[in-house]
Amino acid sequence: MASLISRISIGLLLLATSTGGARADFSDGKMPDGAYHCEVYLLGMFLDLGEITIKGNVYSGPATFGTSQQAYNYQMDANGVISWLGPVGGYTTGGNTISLTQATLDGQTQPSFDIIMKQPDGAFTASTCTKN
Repeated sequence: MASLISRISIGLLLLATSTGGARADFSDGKMPDGAYHCEVYLLGMFLDLGEITIKGNVYSGPATFGTSQQAYNYQMDANGVISWLGPVGGYTTGGNTISLTQATLDGQTQPSFDIIMKQPDGAFTASTCTKN
């Protein structure tokens, strides 16, 4: 009986170890470094919103037409909710505000985040930014 329990315990430990490495998490509070292409689906087509560049806990953008922007800090909690600590291009201009930014790090797809923007008229728009 003890031998069976030992084999089951070892099997569960191996299973946990093998699947644990494949699953990304938000424990370090950062998105992977890189450029994230942002777009929104509107009126039956995808519209390019530029790129947000992330390095460590700093972001800039979204940049359109290759223009360089000032960098600002961001924070990400254990649930993958991002708080931008500075302006985020058109998402935070003209009366627009960011309602929520949710990151996705599942190991099966490219890292990404969805930005939900509230417009001055109360309407919401969602866009997705995917790592290039």
